[in-house]
Amino acid sequence: MRAHLTEKLLPFWEGLKDEEFGGFYGWMDTDLVVDKKAVKGCILNSRILWFFSNAWMTLKDDSLKEYADHAYEFMKNYCVDKENGGVFWSLYYDGKPEDTTKHTYNQAFAIYALSSYYAASGNEEALALALELQKIIEEKCFDEYGYKEALDIHFNKVDNDKLSENGVMADRTMNTLLHVFEAYTELYRVAKVEKAAEKLRWMMDVIAEKIYNPALHRQEVFFDNDMNSLIDLHSYGHDIETAWLVDRGIEVLGDDAYKAKMAPITADLEQKIYDRAYANHSLKNECEKGVDDEKRIWWVQAESVVGFYNAWQKAPEKQYFKEAAEDIWNFIKTYLVDKRDGGEWFWCTDEKGNPAMERPIVEPWKCPYHNGRMCFEIIKRGE
Repeated sequence: MRAHLTEKLLPFWEGLKDEEFGGFYGWMDTDLVVDKKAVKGCILNSRILWFFSNAWMTLKDDSLKEYADHAYEFMKNYCVDKENGGVFWSLYYDGKPEDTTKHTYNQAFAIYALSSYYAASGNEEALALALELQKIIEEKCFDEYGYKEALDIHFNKVDNDKLSENGVMADRTMNTLLHVFEAYTELYRVAKVEKAAEKLRWMMDVIAEKIYNPALHRQEVFFDNDMNSLIDLHSYGHDIETAWLVDRGIEVLGDDAYKAKMAPITADLEQKIYDRAYANHSLKNECEKGVDDEKRIWWVQAESVVGFYNAWQKAPEKQYFKEAAEDIWNFIKTYLVDKRDGGEWFWCTDEKGNPAMERPIVEPWKCPYHNGRMCFEIIKRGE
């Protein structure tokens, strides 16, 4: 994992630094050609800031500071709406706003990144910005039913097409809640923000009581405004990711009551994913209305390595979880890693490992967050 991080992931993303307009280039096509005038997604920039901050901390390599600083300056100067508050959805290549949607998911990833950057750098301005964004989420993106999602530049509700898929338009999603949870976990870890701790407990209650479906041993994915599930869908990658992120949140909180409440749920999710989705040395994508999507998506494989390794650490007698993590890592190295000079990971493969060559290598969602985090987690857990 350390070799993969230092020899593959870091050189690739370092090479996308935009020295002229700031941030990092937002698109590389399947032929490894960079479009220097492509839109720069703010989620992509947040995840890159998070990646370099954590690489800096994990490897204790001060040469990575310049990349984290570069990403932070771009976020502070361009991604943040200085007039109305919050983080834009995307920017043109030169930093001008392209899509001014204010999505709760996007605010959360900025908090996640800024919290890690603060932990790495000690930059108090970054922490202040993270706290400002948390206040915006709580004051402008929250109502009596939970977190609203898609909002316009002035925080008025709009259609949530950016986080809706599978033919539904969801008011609320498991995915957004999970990443607010992840962001608040990191914010609480680095700054002990009590409001974040309070909302972490609230979100675990929502997961346990509204999102987790004990009869089907899964989470529901897309919801209407009143948190009624909209579709028969099992997102395998999100379930294994949720299991270890909830465990991490409980660990950071140090809350034995919530550990007792959530432990049976995370264990159930882990076992169901192992039994239902782990096949051909890898993890299937999802199951809609009983039909499996057999694509092996890059981020799903990365999260399954961490999720199964975490499951084994909690229950060392279940050696099959560790074996699954190792098996999927071997699948990643063999099939998902792009072995071309200047490549990173393919977007996905089929169940036999044939890569989808029509998909870009970098775009607003394709980033170093999941695969970078896989490396950080296994390195730290193995120390």
